[in-house]
Amino acid sequence: MKKIIVPMLCAAMLLSSCVASQETMNTDTGQEKPPYEQLSGEGTGWGFVRKKGAPPEITSAQKQIMDKYDCYYIDDREQKVLYLTFDEGYENGYTSKILDVLEETSTPAAFFVTGPYLENQQELVQRMIDNGHIVGNHTVNHPNLPKQSVETVQKELDDLNNKCEEMYGVSMKYMRPPEGEYSERVLSVAQDMGYKTILWSFAYKDWDINMQQGAEHAFNQVTPYLHDGAILLLHAVSSDNANALEDIINYAKNEGFVFKSLDDLE
Repeated sequence: MKKIIVPMLCAAMLLSSCVASQETMNTDTGQEKPPYEQLSGEGTGWGFVRKKGAPPEITSAQKQIMDKYDCYYIDDREQKVLYLTFDEGYENGYTSKILDVLEETSTPAAFFVTGPYLENQQELVQRMIDNGHIVGNHTVNHPNLPKQSVETVQKELDDLNNKCEEMYGVSMKYMRPPEGEYSERVLSVAQDMGYKTILWSFAYKDWDINMQQGAEHAFNQVTPYLHDGAILLLHAVSSDNANALEDIINYAKNEGFVFKSLDDLE
């Protein structure tokens, strides 16, 4: 994947005014980017054909969007690297165990949190930060972003980041759109606000807490699909994931994979 570096055009204190006027340049052409209303607002659900032991298949249109808007679903620069990410819409009692495993195995991860999680799970969020993990922006209220106005998208991302700075002294650099729903307009807004959008190259149906099938099930869902540069999405509400995580990590490391932080995508 081509790496795009977006120049910083305004200081943090002027971010909102710069975003509103969209005074940014297209990194491919050197020209000003078109106004948001000229970009497609049609929502697209992130999806792909997954393959055992190999990167998923995506369309050329999907790839073009990834390259244009500083959006990642995989790291195609290196072999045998993995990126572990968790979505945290709410707490179901398993995040502490997940953090224990990550600490015991010296494995970095990213946790994409919502507003209620950021405010109501302060001990867990602080532990994520203290242990060197990334806390990412999953919006305040978890809305379907393509259905929102530009101003609402900005507010959803900005309010969560401001709260994170206020409560934990940490700024968010990565965002994940709720439900994996995005549009060209949403990705452009996020890029202009300084975010890298993080999608994924592996996921499975692990979010239904009433459909948990045991650690062995999670292990068998994840390990056959490990591939070079994979960004793995797991939901922390899953008891299966929490119970299988140590075995998954150890299996991956025994296969020669190295877990890296999203910061290594830079």
